[in-house]
Amino acid sequence: MKSKSPNTSLRTGTKAAEIRQAFLDHLTCSLGRLPAYASAHDHYLALALTVRDHVVHLGVSSFGGKESKPQRRVAYLSAEFLPGPHLANHLLNLGLSETARKALASLDIDLDAVLEQEEEPGLGNGGLGRLASCYLDSLATVGVQSIGYGIRYEFGIFDQQIRDGWQVEITDKWLHGGNPWEIHRPGAARDVGFGGHTESWTDDFGRHRVRWLPAITVRGEAYDTPISGYNSDHIALMRLWKSEATESFDFEAFNHGNYDRAVEQKVDSENLSKVLYPNDSFRHGKELRLKQQFFFSSCSLQDMLRILEMQGAGPENFHEHWAVQLNDTHPAVAVAELMRLLIDVHLLAWDQAWEITRATFSYTNHTLLPEALEKWPIDLFGELLPRHLEIILEINARFLDEVRAAFPGEDWRIARLSIIDENGPRYVRMAHLACVGSHTVNGVAELHSELVKQTVLADFAEIWPEKFTNVTNGVTPRRFVALANPGLSTLLSKAAGKTWPGKLSKLSKLEALADDAEFRAKWRQVKLANKSRLAELITERTGILTDPTSLFDVQVKRIHEYKRQHLNLLHILSLYLKIKRDPTADIPARTFIFGGKAAPGYFLAKQIIRISTAAGELINDDPDIAGRLKVVFFPDFNVRNAQYVYPAADLSEQISMAGMEASGTGNMKMSLNGALTIGTLDGANVEIREAVGEENFFLFGLTADEVSEVEVCGHHPRQHYESDTELRETIDFIASGALGGGSGLFQPLIANLLEHDPYLVLADFRAYGEAQQRVSELWTNPEDWARASILNTARMGKFSSDRSIREYCQRIWKVKPGKPSE
Repeated sequence: MKSKSPNTSLRTGTKAAEIRQAFLDHLTCSLGRLPAYASAHDHYLALALTVRDHVVHLGVSSFGGKESKPQRRVAYLSAEFLPGPHLANHLLNLGLSETARKALASLDIDLDAVLEQEEEPGLGNGGLGRLASCYLDSLATVGVQSIGYGIRYEFGIFDQQIRDGWQVEITDKWLHGGNPWEIHRPGAARDVGFGGHTESWTDDFGRHRVRWLPAITVRGEAYDTPISGYNSDHIALMRLWKSEATESFDFEAFNHGNYDRAVEQKVDSENLSKVLYPNDSFRHGKELRLKQQFFFSSCSLQDMLRILEMQGAGPENFHEHWAVQLNDTHPAVAVAELMRLLIDVHLLAWDQAWEITRATFSYTNHTLLPEALEKWPIDLFGELLPRHLEIILEINARFLDEVRAAFPGEDWRIARLSIIDENGPRYVRMAHLACVGSHTVNGVAELHSELVKQTVLADFAEIWPEKFTNVTNGVTPRRFVALANPGLSTLLSKAAGKTWPGKLSKLSKLEALADDAEFRAKWRQVKLANKSRLAELITERTGILTDPTSLFDVQVKRIHEYKRQHLNLLHILSLYLKIKRDPTADIPARTFIFGGKAAPGYFLAKQIIRISTAAGELINDDPDIAGRLKVVFFPDFNVRNAQYVYPAADLSEQISMAGMEASGTGNMKMSLNGALTIGTLDGANVEIREAVGEENFFLFGLTADEVSEVEVCGHHPRQHYESDTELRETIDFIASGALGGGSGLFQPLIANLLEHDPYLVLADFRAYGEAQQRVSELWTNPEDWARASILNTARMGKFSSDRSIREYCQRIWKVKPGKPSE
């Protein structure tokens, strides 16, 4: 959105000459570089600072404007954000891409080369963090005042390298070259305590009072990154907290020669925001994770109270000014922290504070995996947060009293609903705390939301059915189509009008063109160009040559057993064996592309990566295969790399066991870019299939209900192995050591499948192969495939994150967007 304020034209002018001058000013005055000696990275920093001026100006206007009544703001609390590179996205949203290109070209600088200099902030692990960033983009786009609160991890999710076929984790030093987008806000710094003890007394007014005396105090320093909206006068803020010591240097210890102790507190304090998701296999890791979660939750709530005070409002009005969304259970401790701040610091009565707290928070559940529903040992929790444990115990006691009154004599219900897990060692159940302390609980796809009510939170849904709702996830079409797929973007703008990135439902105009042979030809040309671009990158990164005319079969996402990358690999190896047996077999050429990171301590996930690279080593250079099959593991899958992969996908692999994937968003990104989906009825696949048409979706596998039946009746994976010749041959081939490394290399993976198979890979193998045969049949008819591809894109309007945010605003947050809906 172009600035209209005349007094800022020197910094935020939108003509090419003005951008050129601002760029040169930043190069000289901000960076101290003469243009003749500036590096490519200097060019990036100067342009980033130039564009940041535009974004910050919008932010000052949208957050600092005078209002007759202050708007209710949204605070999105998330342990992860994956914004991706900022510069190109801001240029797109501000409508300055071509102007900036022209301005730099006048200085003989290539904009694309400048864009390549930007480091990607590795502030998230996968879908959770990318969703949070899509939502900030959409909050700014639809015009809602909002802040996304999180942690400024010094080292984000690791960079992934593949060495000898195995994943190797490399430190992600994303801040090493500086971060021109963030603005340090020293005035917003907050102190956060840990450990210590509590003291209680009765004050002069007869009120019961509690004082928490922490053993240590850490300071949270705020760093703001503005997030622009598409064609919008608003921005959102991503406010991240960095931990620092309140006293960073012990002068007395230094003077006495104890040099290590002099900086000990600084080191310990800064460890809090050092790395994303420290390994919690051990108590020290668990302690650090809990500290991180409390640290950013406390800083964020204190910041909201600070802003409230600046607006002239009191804490008793907190819920009228803030709608706080808990993105999964990581920030659930915020429920206890807001209660502490209200009753201990601001002296509100318990009942009033509890009413405010429950009117403030809403909770998004992102998982049905029991191990992902966080719970903390009660001794660890009490040691780190003694006052919060007292508050949680009080919340729990009052809540269970309500349950007893409503369901007398049903002690089993008390045990299942309790925030404290009393079965064996005692734990604090964070999902239970989030449910009790929130006014709304939502899942992230229609199927997932139903399964949440039937499984992990069934007891809460029974007593509070009105509290549960669904908001299906969405993705921003700006980054994942307009920016990632410029060829398709141009085609869409001609066919559906230039406003489609902000009004995704306009893509429905493509439906009429699906039967137009000329349009289909243009569509195929765009896809081929995207595949050629990815093929070049694959060769550069891996040395593997791929054929862009082959079917690009893509599975890129976090590596996990439930996502079933190994089901895909079993099918690939079965095709390989089929061709080896019969070189004339009718199998169209395919390039199988995998990408994703395995958690450092997740052995079987790392084995899945290794078997994919081993399959590639075997198949890619086999003269009998002659290029008909290629297997690629694309390393270091992240937002930047996703922008190459999604537009090039022909087939989107969404093959998780039904009932396990909450929603998925990669399924949306690939379908929006014209990929056809092969998938189970899991997560948002259900709604995507309904939207694009079941004839344009390759369905296979057990349903969630059938999976439950199998689990009740008992699963016997060896029966599938014994009864299916093709499956048995494939598994025996792996066990033989033919993939290299000896017969024992993949024995743990094989044993897991044959003895346990917790995600029913073998049960779905036959149906998956049949669905893949239907894929091959359609692929051999390019016109029909192109038609189905066009219809996939045309019918994906529902899956914009703008729609998701409008639903949150209407149904959960009770906030009115500043821009009208499409």
